[in-house]
Amino acid sequence: MFRNRTNVLLLAVLALAVVFAFTACEKLNVPRLTANYHFSKANKFFMENQYRKAIAEYELALKANPNLVQAYRFLGESYKQLYKPAVETAMNKEIEANALDALNKAYEIEPNNKDIIYSLGDMYDKLRSFDRAEELYLRILELEPANMDNYYVVAEFYRRYAGDNREIAQKAESMYLRRIETDPDNPQGYAYMASYLEGLTATEPQAQLALYERGAEYRNRIIDLEPESAEAWLALGINLWSRAYRFQFQTKAARLNEAQESEKALNKAIELDPNYPEPYSWLSVLYRSTLSGLEPEKASRYNAEADQAMNKFQDLRKRAAERKKLEEELKKTG
Repeated sequence: MFRNRTNVLLLAVLALAVVFAFTACEKLNVPRLTANYHFSKANKFFMENQYRKAIAEYELALKANPNLVQAYRFLGESYKQLYKPAVETAMNKEIEANALDALNKAYEIEPNNKDIIYSLGDMYDKLRSFDRAEELYLRILELEPANMDNYYVVAEFYRRYAGDNREIAQKAESMYLRRIETDPDNPQGYAYMASYLEGLTATEPQAQLALYERGAEYRNRIIDLEPESAEAWLALGINLWSRAYRFQFQTKAARLNEAQESEKALNKAIELDPNYPEPYSWLSVLYRSTLSGLEPEKASRYNAEADQAMNKFQDLRKRAAERKKLEEELKKTG
């Protein structure tokens, strides 16, 4: 999921970049006028996701002006969009080679351009070329050590390769920590760390529980920073429910305590924002899947409360959908 999000963000940034890239061309002469003409056409095709047409135009632009660095970059990006990871066909291998050739040429011209470094690193990442991608992503940190977002990008890169590799997992964690250290009063860094820990897979149930407990520590740090955040209380409530529901090797008393703390956190989210649908949904899950089993003598009450919470969730979601529809209709009339 994080990988999909990263790809969507990258494409959005690229679409914006191509709009302005042609303004960086050198002073105009006939070859450069020709290059700019084809570069502009290529950018239009790129933004319309017509990558093969974009490739033809970027190549014409480079034929007229071989030093047009952004043409190399977006030529590589166009090939990258056509590339299919792990598909071993002759055509796909040719696309791979063309993407690397164009992006490496852009990198040779502007070795300190963060956007080009990221584009090339992303291509090596798609190829699962860990060492080369890592080298490029770390180069971004060297260039912009104070940029918090860079640490997140590198941490997510490591996360994708972590699996059972403890060394890479530690590298990922260190990057999330460095992001926190860069701006310790920003709750987003703690949220990234918590999500990372909760998403890891351990071989032993006790180790998996420990990851969730560590995740909860970061969830509580967010609440310390933003005590009025309904989203923060919801996330803590989900963490606590997961521990009560998933880790049944714990004592009944421990699981009941986690479930009750989850209920408190979810109700706190509702108190802070009564129109926030998601806490009601998770309350329904908590009552039906966990509390009714831990306290069977109260099962009928918990199941009734689960129904009420789910009805409230569905009602709020329906209202939100109607409100969105009305807003869209008002935009049309405006």
